[in-house]
Amino acid sequence: MNFLDHICQIINWVICSLCTPCLLRFWSGRCPRTRRNLILGIAFVIYLGFLVSQVGHVLPQHRAGSPKANSKNLQDAVQTPFIEIPLDGTLSPPDLQRPLMETNDTAALPNVVYITLRSKHSKPANIQGTVKPKQRKKDTVPFLYGNNNPLVFTVQEKHLVHESPHGTRNSIGLKREVVQNKARQRQKKDKEKEILPNVKRYRQSMKIPRDGNVQPNTQESNIRMYSEKPPFWLSKEDILHMHVLADSKIDTVKEAPSQHGVLLIFERMSVVNGLIKGDSCSQGFCGLLKRPHDMNEVFAFHLDRILGLNRTLPTVGRKLDFVQDNQPCPVILWDPSLSQTDNETHSSLKLNWGAYKQQLKQKCWQNHKVSKAEWGCTDVHYHEWSKMALLDFLLQIYHRLDKNCCGFKPRKEDSCVQKGLHLNCNDQDSIALTHIVQRKEDPRHLVFIDNKGVFDRSEDNLDFKILYGIKEFPESAISVLKSQHLREKLLQSLFLDRIFWESQGGRQGIEKLIDVIERRAKILLTYIDAHGAKVLSINK
Repeated sequence: MNFLDHICQIINWVICSLCTPCLLRFWSGRCPRTRRNLILGIAFVIYLGFLVSQVGHVLPQHRAGSPKANSKNLQDAVQTPFIEIPLDGTLSPPDLQRPLMETNDTAALPNVVYITLRSKHSKPANIQGTVKPKQRKKDTVPFLYGNNNPLVFTVQEKHLVHESPHGTRNSIGLKREVVQNKARQRQKKDKEKEILPNVKRYRQSMKIPRDGNVQPNTQESNIRMYSEKPPFWLSKEDILHMHVLADSKIDTVKEAPSQHGVLLIFERMSVVNGLIKGDSCSQGFCGLLKRPHDMNEVFAFHLDRILGLNRTLPTVGRKLDFVQDNQPCPVILWDPSLSQTDNETHSSLKLNWGAYKQQLKQKCWQNHKVSKAEWGCTDVHYHEWSKMALLDFLLQIYHRLDKNCCGFKPRKEDSCVQKGLHLNCNDQDSIALTHIVQRKEDPRHLVFIDNKGVFDRSEDNLDFKILYGIKEFPESAISVLKSQHLREKLLQSLFLDRIFWESQGGRQGIEKLIDVIERRAKILLTYIDAHGAKVLSINK
């Protein structure tokens, strides 16, 4: 009760106390008429003032725009706790209908619900372009130069610009002509140059002694083994070859015939308790040294073994003193059992895209069926193509089945753009397949060479032409992709190669590479389900 209410009660009490004796006199007739009228007038005026004061007190309380009421309601609303609604919907519907406040002197306010979003622990955002190739320095050192062996160390070729001399873009036909003219001019200049013999110039540029002895700086093995048994997907021969490639002393350096690399011949030695002895390539003591930006071939070797394909050659990372800036390079086992390849396609058999599709259609040599002459079958077994397509899709190796980059949008640094091949996609059936290699004594199976993967291609620009016509996939590989243990196995396997592990920035860099492969694996599994492809046990 406020102060004004007390005043009103006092006035009522005074009026009642004054009016009671006067009323008695009025009715008894003792009070004169003039005094009686005066008292009634005074009482009426006082009562009228009382009524006016009461009306002025009541109206502000019910006025809608009263600042006192609004401030009071706002204060109560602020003191009312928020109702938090989680994203998972754990709050029941009756709680949403409960009013926030109830007051006796004011109308009930409408229900108000304050929604706050609970943060969830999420995985790191997908990184497009996870690993980009390092830019190589231009013209820092001489390099091995030849028509059949263009090995380039830290030398970046200039990209061909498909533009007219005036800076305006021409039609596709003119672009193709400009690129081809520039390529012919470059080849002509190359032939006109008087250069030293390849191996001699290589020795001079890389500062290799004349006697050919090159001693590595490693004091301990670059293959880290912390358990008695290696991972089950790597055979004893794989581990042995990895040790030879990573730790053996180099005796001689030669030009590799019809290969993009340099042949390293290791000195005579015994390896791993005398399991292998020899002094020549035929006995497993040679390796193919490739360029630093081909280091992803190490990743391809481990992924091939984990998927159970077993079609790549053992590959390790290695640092050598004669490589510019001591950059790590991949060293691949030299296998003399491979069939001879030509210099144009680097394949042991000639096969174009049209003939390849015919191979898949006829399912050559599947279930030991004898192929007919009109089928156009080669010696390669039908299931070999599915293994190659699976590995090529995960790593986006396009040069085997899509060397002209007709199934995706290529980048400027891709070889198909540098050579102008991406402009020739009208007649795809005539495009030759490259790097299709067999063994001399085993033509049914393929050997995957030049497995340089591409990790900085986004998921919306993948080359699905690689999977064209493949209707059966090996169960061993698909089961690994579905098991959700691919990351664990890749980390365990790649950790063995210390040089490769460190060259990618340790575990953080390796994890980024695996992220890319896992996303592509999900896309591949979705593709298999959508196209009704079969998953079969392939033991060949």
